[in-house]
Amino acid sequence: MTTVEIETPHGTARAELHCAPEGKAALLLGHGAGGGIGATDLVAAARGASEAGVHVALVEQPYRVAGRRAPAPAKQLDASWLAVVEELSEHWFDGVPVVFGGRSSGARVACRTAADGGAVAVLCLAFPLHPPGKPEKTRLPELEAVPVPTLIVQGEADPFGQPEAARKREVVYLRGTHALDREPDAISRAVADWLGRELRPLGQ
Repeated sequence: MTTVEIETPHGTARAELHCAPEGKAALLLGHGAGGGIGATDLVAAARGASEAGVHVALVEQPYRVAGRRAPAPAKQLDASWLAVVEELSEHWFDGVPVVFGGRSSGARVACRTAADGGAVAVLCLAFPLHPPGKPEKTRLPELEAVPVPTLIVQGEADPFGQPEAARKREVVYLRGTHALDREPDAISRAVADWLGRELRPLGQ
């Protein structure tokens, strides 16, 4: 494991790198709004990616690195994420396809930036489809705007909603709520299987 600090337009971000031998792609994972990169589902997804021969970067947004719990505005999150993507793609993951991902807020960032950042696929853990009890405030347009294959791993009892499968979008439902912490092994298997299938057409 290697930890690197990366300057962004909104402060210093940090990435924890887990490089696979002869990695055929890289998966960048962002954390939730109030949590860190140690979340159960993020660790499980990272393990699944590593088993699939994929490099992993667990990315901490600048507000977390600075010790703040309240998340930065969406535009700042997106700009910081893209700065991290650019740095890692150039200096660590040059020449391999990059998959964007994250849990909750981090999943939203991955969706919003997929097109601009050149992601070949997107992994969403506990995507917050809407605030609890407010289905009218849907974030479905963020999912629908993703131009590449997407996997959503969602708790069956997630109060933030239940995204549906669609063209290029798979959904795996597991026991649990928004924490998505009851079936880590199932998360690892789902991620490893999906990455294997999606990277194969790319010759990876």
